[in-house]
Amino acid sequence: MIRITVCKFGEIDIELDYQNAPNTAANFAELARNHFYDGLTFHRIIKGFMIQGGDPRGNGTGGADYNIRGEFKLNGFDNKISHKRGVISMARAMDFDSASSQFFIMHKDGEYLDNQYAAFGKVIKGMDIVDRIANVKTDRFDRPLEKVVIEKIETIGEEPRNVEKIK
Repeated sequence: MIRITVCKFGEIDIELDYQNAPNTAANFAELARNHFYDGLTFHRIIKGFMIQGGDPRGNGTGGADYNIRGEFKLNGFDNKISHKRGVISMARAMDFDSASSQFFIMHKDGEYLDNQYAAFGKVIKGMDIVDRIANVKTDRFDRPLEKVVIEKIETIGEEPRNVEKIK
């Protein structure tokens, strides 16, 4: 399990799905164990769609110093997770194998993302926190007017470790 602690908002508990997206889940857990996410923000918030974080630059252009393979159908993976409310998924650029550290949590259902993005878990506690974050005021570029800071993301219990990275 993963716990996301968001300053002034509370905790979101995530159950990772190692069956449908083993490398993506392991990558997220590894970044959490290495404190990569601590102090970063939810930099893109679209009420009725999703909240996005995990960019060390805070503007949607950054990530870890490597990429991982996109575990979704259009990229040859049989990922059966649907992008329903509460699902966590990896953000990416146009390249199917460009995911790194940025992730998003679905505020509402968005099944049109299925087969195109690597969903890798779901919120099991704290959807009220996701709702509160989704309701913050944003500018016309979907950036929150006040920073929504991830205090820390931590693993609770033991999570698998083998991550296949692409340089």
